[in-house]
Amino acid sequence: ALARRKKSDPRFAERFEIFLAGVELGNCFSELTDAKEQRERFEKDRALRRTQGKTNYPIDEDLLDALKEGIPEVSGIAVGVDRLVMLAADASSISDIIFFPGSELFEL
Repeated sequence: ALARRKKSDPRFAERFEIFLAGVELGNCFSELTDAKEQRERFEKDRALRRTQGKTNYPIDEDLLDALKEGIPEVSGIAVGVDRLVMLAADASSISDIIFFPGSELFEL
């Protein structure tokens, strides 16, 4: 996870999601900017994936190097434009509006 934990209660992350008509449109969070904590999370995630027999991806050392250099506290949102179009078109599935229909990757 890349979201920063709440300082007032580290059991929770500084994040929220935006939903419309039961469809997630946006994932929003404050970025974790602590390189040490991010490395620990990456390593924990890799260990879990290993025990689950899932593909284990390399740790993003470039990201960790950038975090070590120091970046300001930031936050952002990732908006699913395809999901907005789906709702505007009153479609029941992303595969109904996607440019490359028929792919199972686009099933909602």
